[in-house]
Amino acid sequence: MEPGDNQLNGQPVRARMAFQEGETVYLEDANGKRVWVKVAYGMVKVQSLGAIDGSRFKDLDDGDGLTIVGRQYTVFRPGVTELMESLERGAQIISAKDAATILMHCDVKCGDKVIEVGAGSGGLTTALLHAVAPEGRVHTLELKEENAHRAGRNVARVGLDKYWSYAIGDAREMDPGVDWKADVLTMDMPDPWLAVPNLQGSLRAGGRLCAYVPNMNQVESTVVALREMGYSDVHALENIQRYLEVHPGGVRPSFDTLGHTGYLVFARKRSGN
Repeated sequence: MEPGDNQLNGQPVRARMAFQEGETVYLEDANGKRVWVKVAYGMVKVQSLGAIDGSRFKDLDDGDGLTIVGRQYTVFRPGVTELMESLERGAQIISAKDAATILMHCDVKCGDKVIEVGAGSGGLTTALLHAVAPEGRVHTLELKEENAHRAGRNVARVGLDKYWSYAIGDAREMDPGVDWKADVLTMDMPDPWLAVPNLQGSLRAGGRLCAYVPNMNQVESTVVALREMGYSDVHALENIQRYLEVHPGGVRPSFDTLGHTGYLVFARKRSGN
């Protein structure tokens, strides 16, 4: 590399990478309002903006400005938080704060294989896929077919469907339908302690488990069952997230505190379970 080529102060910087056809991006106006676009190099119909010339995206990169019908927008590639916020909703999704905690406590990373119980609207599914792609897999067990189809639309919309599969059935008794051992098992269901005996054979020794439940009684039942089954490092927690309102000369807690959303139970499988 010649001095000055893709360098800043002698350090390498990321080369510009134009938006590609099929990529999902969002346009953000001066007020922070977002409009989602699936990039195509022909005419693209954009909600509330009408049809725009998609060929303009060929010369744009993450964070560039774009003027449409006299209004200025910034074009961004979404991260997993923005993707989760943009999903079609039906069943309540796991919040970004809880999804982030699940990813960290379960050490979810590129190449991992995950069995997920409960697709909901695909919020956690999206976060898991974003973490394991392109080498890993997420296989979801969902009781309700309509939830699986909604999650599938959301996963396809954000371009992660090639790493995802699903099966319809009751996780307490169904065969997961995979020929591999999972690194991680996540469960978003009312009675996860009843599904663990059926699914633990599909979780590798040393693998991590997370159950997401809405009330204290479910936490108790899950923790007690996991301890009785010999799991290690069984613990439960709750996330409370509080935003701050920051203005010149004054900072105060926001009234939009994201309080109780659910409880998280974590454990790790010992060999022989």
